[in-house]
Amino acid sequence: MFLSVFDMFKVGIGPSSSHTMGPMVAAARFLEVLRGSPFAAAGLQASLHGSLAFTGIGHATDRATILGLAGFEPDSYDHDKAEAALADIRSTHSVAPPGLPRLVFDPKNDLQFDFGPNLPGHPNGMIIKATDAQGDVILQETYYSVGGGFVMSEAELAEDGSDNTAAEVPYPFTTAADMLRMAETSGKTIAELKRANEIACTGQDAVRSGISRLWQVMSECIDRGLTQDGILPGGLQVKRRAKGIHDALMAERGMNLAPPHTINDWMSVYAMAVNEENAAGGQVVTAPTNGAAGVVPAVIRYYLDHVPGAQKSRVEDFLLTAAAIGGLVKFNASISGAEAGCQAEVGSASAMAAAGLCAVLGGTPEQVENAAEIALEHHLGMTCDPVKGLVQVPCIERNGLGAIKAVSAASLALRGDGTHLVPLDACIETMRQTGLDMSERYKETSLGGLAVNIPNC
Repeated sequence: MFLSVFDMFKVGIGPSSSHTMGPMVAAARFLEVLRGSPFAAAGLQASLHGSLAFTGIGHATDRATILGLAGFEPDSYDHDKAEAALADIRSTHSVAPPGLPRLVFDPKNDLQFDFGPNLPGHPNGMIIKATDAQGDVILQETYYSVGGGFVMSEAELAEDGSDNTAAEVPYPFTTAADMLRMAETSGKTIAELKRANEIACTGQDAVRSGISRLWQVMSECIDRGLTQDGILPGGLQVKRRAKGIHDALMAERGMNLAPPHTINDWMSVYAMAVNEENAAGGQVVTAPTNGAAGVVPAVIRYYLDHVPGAQKSRVEDFLLTAAAIGGLVKFNASISGAEAGCQAEVGSASAMAAAGLCAVLGGTPEQVENAAEIALEHHLGMTCDPVKGLVQVPCIERNGLGAIKAVSAASLALRGDGTHLVPLDACIETMRQTGLDMSERYKETSLGGLAVNIPNC
């Protein structure tokens, strides 16, 4: 299945791609089905299952579902309009989605958190129902939020986890080995392979403008995060730190006071700025998820602002290369913390960023694959144990360390010739197996790890 750069990188809202964006997308899909239904709906109901239930409040899953049923979508989300809609829903106990009559929906009664066993398809499951005037169910769909804002219906998941709409592309690689063979045969870089595939699907102008917008949103997110302070929402009283760190770093510039390792602080602060914005419910780009949204933009900003000879025109190559690696991980394993722990989120993001940086620094396809493997290998086994279900601790700092690992991995790969012992495909498969073996307590349920060992949380 072809995964576009616009599948791996999607503009959306925080704090979670799987727990916030996914449910909103699922609700939008259900409304579309309802618009085409011959039944006269009078009301809506929804239930959240598995990880969506256990960490739903902390991830604003309830809010996202409510707004999704009111017609909001992540890509066009407007905060002020959303607040007005929520106030209307609270007062009228109904939603008014475009193209449908006003439908009865009282979140207190019609949105349920089911803390029982997971639904069979995936840990992030939800069921949405439409009822008639008598309260009888006339339409019901089960959806799974499978990570990175991707949503699949029960039927789609049953069809071998694919939507069976594979696009015709000139370089249809699904493994790193295939990708390297195609690069060698064609003489193209990984970015060039990916660009050719994207152009075949959407056209050159759409690819260029779309990727430009992705970086614009990423960059603006960094900039906002570096200027905001205060306490993040959710009750943990986590203080925004990116602005303070950035101000200190700027003050040290040119004073010859900072030790060389201060460059790590620059990488970290860029990533933390993004993830503080994400935690506050701001606009971010999945990369490949919201919980890992800071790694890729942080490494791009590091490249542009700190690497001599860096060219903004190479950002497109960076993102195309990163998307190629992210697609391999998603296709052959997972990018969902609820499915495989944080190795699937920050680990995947670090691999993507390492590959992108290696590419724009002149790495060969073999060195790029090596960089991705190094970064992913050293995240294997990382758990997802968000304190209080919030995408804050340990997530914000973890993105900073993921960016540092990505840069180190790219540098190590560039010091070699691309030959290495562990192929990226083997590393991705190991991550998949590790995720299967990992206890559910450590897969975005907040039932283990830091989530249960922090006093008063």
